[in-house]
Formats: sequence, structure tokens, C-alpha cells
Amino acid sequence: MGKIIVTEFISLDGVIDSPGGEYGYRHSGWAFELDRGDAGNQFKVDETMGSAAMLLGRVTYEGFAEAWPERDGEFADKFNSMPKYVVSSTLTDPSWTNTHVLDGSDLAGAVARVKDAVDGDVVVHGSATLVQGLIEAGLVDELRLMVYPMILGSGRKLWGETTDKHVLALKSTQTVGDGVTIQIYERAA
Repeated sequence: MGKIIVTEFISLDGVIDSPGGEYGYRHSGWAFELDRGDAGNQFKVDETMGSAAMLLGRVTYEGFAEAWPERDGEFADKFNSMPKYVVSSTLTDPSWTNTHVLDGSDLAGAVARVKDAVDGDVVVHGSATLVQGLIEAGLVDELRLMVYPMILGSGRKLWGETTDKHVLALKSTQTVGDGVTIQIYERAA
């Protein structure tokens, strides 16, 4: 059975908007303003190589589908070949290899089917709306935050309103590069 892992580049004020320079956000590329160092880079490589599949929202999927098929190397090969599941009500004909569209009207049911079908980590990158829905439905098994010591002041935030509190347990934390912290949380028992 698969495990739903959410991984995010996030500012201190909770912004996850365009860390790599996508979508025209005024602070696009903010995650490259600080060096996450060799340990931070290795964390992302290990995370990707340990992934069995990706689960994405449509907007993140479209950005990834535009960028990754043109790239080479072990990291790109893994992204391009692994199964990708996209939650969308508008995407009908995905062009990126090995992509499957999930109807978001029954998020819990669709994600449960993915968890049953995948043996290993199903990693969610970005995808704020999807992540908020997964958190609300109690479907996130692990939350990996690469927290950058900066306040962006505006932009899409990871945290939205929920109908109830969601308690997590800190699994590990480490500081890498220029003060970037990697915080890993799991669902509390």
C-alpha cells in the first residue's frame, strides 16, 4: 500500500507559490535565492529516487509537464518515467508519459485507489489546493517541509482554513545550507 507524502518548499509565512520561478509570481524563484547546500540537494535527490509515483494538482502538473520531459539525467528520468496521477476536473488528454487523470469530486476515494495501486511513496509536490484537500480529508501520511528563512509577504499559501485541527508528530528536523530547515512530520497516532 502506498503512502501519501507531501513535499513543499515553503517560506516562514507559509508561501509555496512559484519557488522555482514558474507562473509569473512577483517573487518567482525565491527558493534559489538561498543555498540549500549539498545535504539539502541530496535530500531532494533521495526523496525523488525513493518515490514510486507522483500525485499532483492540475496547475503543478502543467508546470512539471512543460519542464521535465525536455530534461536529461537520472532525476529527470525518474520524474518522466514514474506514474503520475493528476487530480483535475478539466484535464482530459495529458501528454506527459505515464499520466493518469483522477476526478477530484471524490478525492478520498480516488486517493485511496492510488494508495492501493502503488507500492511505495506517492509524493505530492506543490499543488496547494490538492494538499489542502488531502489534509482536510486526513489523507496525508507524511509532510516534508523545506523551510526557507524568509518572509515573502504575499503569494499562495499552503495553509488554508480547515474544519478541524490536524495534529502531526515531528519525525525529524535538520538545518542545511543557508539556514534552510527540513522538517518532517507524520500523522499523529
